[in-house]
Amino acid sequence: MNDFNDLNNFSNNYPENRNDNADSIKVSSFYTESYKKPSKRKNNSIIQLVLIALVSAVFGGFAVGTFFTFVVPVMQPAAKAYFSKMMPPSTAVIDANTKNNQDVYKKVEIIQNSDSPVTAIAEKVGPSVVGIRVTSRTQSFFFEDQQQTGEGSGIIIRSDGYIMTNNHVIEAAINPYTKKIDTGAKIEVFLPSQKDKSYVATFIGSDAKTDLAVIKINANNLPVAEFGDSDKLKIGELAVAIGNPGGLELMGSVTVGVISGLNRTIETEDGVELKLIQTDAAINPGNSGGALVNSKGQVIGVNRLKIAAQGFEGLGFAIPSNLAKDVANSLIEYKYVKGRPLVGITTDPRYTEDVARQNNMPAGVYVADVALMSGAQKAGIKPGDVITKFDGQPVKTKDDLDNLKNKHKVGDTVPVEIYRNGEYKTLQVTLGEDRN
Repeated sequence: MNDFNDLNNFSNNYPENRNDNADSIKVSSFYTESYKKPSKRKNNSIIQLVLIALVSAVFGGFAVGTFFTFVVPVMQPAAKAYFSKMMPPSTAVIDANTKNNQDVYKKVEIIQNSDSPVTAIAEKVGPSVVGIRVTSRTQSFFFEDQQQTGEGSGIIIRSDGYIMTNNHVIEAAINPYTKKIDTGAKIEVFLPSQKDKSYVATFIGSDAKTDLAVIKINANNLPVAEFGDSDKLKIGELAVAIGNPGGLELMGSVTVGVISGLNRTIETEDGVELKLIQTDAAINPGNSGGALVNSKGQVIGVNRLKIAAQGFEGLGFAIPSNLAKDVANSLIEYKYVKGRPLVGITTDPRYTEDVARQNNMPAGVYVADVALMSGAQKAGIKPGDVITKFDGQPVKTKDDLDNLKNKHKVGDTVPVEIYRNGEYKTLQVTLGEDRN
């Protein structure tokens, strides 16, 4: 109680410490608090900071420039080698002229012009593709002679009137024995620039094995087609077919596609096998003998046929230009394909491996006939023999025999193994020359 009274007395004696005084706590002796506000920086401090920043920027830029100028070139080869091991190959296109890029990527560049390249091709090659009309004789049921006509295409290969076409286009007008145009038959040629005028053609020569023929008209200064190298063709290349599908009414028609395949083995209606170029450019009856052309306007094939069957589209075929040129030049100079080797036999395709097995005979090529004075006859080969080996290699079909024979030249002497009456014999056959 005394303590409480003393405290009240203290408050009464010192009115500045009373609770009703709003400023009493600020000046009380038992609680003080001081706060000194910091003074503002002077202007010269700001200038110092700017100078320091400028100096740092200058030295920093110098250091970075020195690093990229001197250090990076030294480290770059090692860095490339390291990251090439750590990272997968880039898919970026590399310039074809860059060193050591042959096994990486090739730069593919497609240049589009305002005019279609096919237009330029047609303008260049179109004048060299002619129309051909063949008139031939045929006998009716009552043995009365009648005339029939067929139409196709051809390619001008020499300015003085030589024209290449398919053998099947003109063969109806050719006498198979005399190798001349048959009596009452006629071959006419129509130039693109003179569609209403026909030129009567003479027969130069034909080759059934390649289905090629050459005819000639009496004209000069004709536009000659430029030939390309068919051995350099690639699948996917542009292919343009120019000819007369359906006949002369649609003369000069142009169809476009690509090279779809190479070295396709196709058997013709006559049983002859040809190695042909496949294309999806439309080739129809009447196109035969016309030109298959590349993007440079060069003839790379002679249109031959189209597979026309239900469910098939875009299957056209052409004779490679390199073969066509060689055959045409030989026909012009020799009237036949010079240098083609000949054994001198006729084979029977009915003799198969199954037939041989059933008759306890070896597989091979059955000799049905032997040509008079041929290499086969002179060597002693006879009808009924079975050729089992040619030049030491086994043969089972006529194609096997032809492939091996064509590796030789006219005049070569080749060992030929035959089977006769239960015995094997090896005969030496000197190859002749096939002039058919």
